[in-house]
Amino acid sequence: MRKVLENRSLSDEERMDALENQLKEARFLAEEADRKYDEVARKLAMVEADLERAEERAETGESKIVELEEELRVVGNNLKSLEVSEEKASQREDMFQKLQHDSEIRWKEAEARAEFAERSVQKLQKEVDRLEDQLLESRQQQKQLEDEMDTTLKDIQNL
Repeated sequence: MRKVLENRSLSDEERMDALENQLKEARFLAEEADRKYDEVARKLAMVEADLERAEERAETGESKIVELEEELRVVGNNLKSLEVSEEKASQREDMFQKLQHDSEIRWKEAEARAEFAERSVQKLQKEVDRLEDQLLESRQQQKQLEDEMDTTLKDIQNL
């Protein structure tokens, strides 16, 4: 009975050693699991913080997208207005070019008329000068004739 108890005691000790080894191993595994859990929890907290920042950036980005879409719509409207203004300006430019062309034609015609008028004035001035010379000559002749008539009349009176 002693032998049986010793054997049992030995077997219990072996089992206890094995259980202690298993306990140590289980504690080691538990500590390893706790360490891994802490590391994973820390990583999870970092990932959650990154997720929150990413969500904030996404919200900011979405609000910027909305602002940019509104700005794009405004720019589009401005572009349409500018296109209309450009078309009107183009029409006015065409009208001004036509007016300029017409003005140039009228200016050339007026210049031609002015040159013709200057030549006519020169001809008329020559004619006026000629007529003034004739008038002066006629007056001188008249004066001579008057002088001759006076002398003739004095001669007649003296006779």
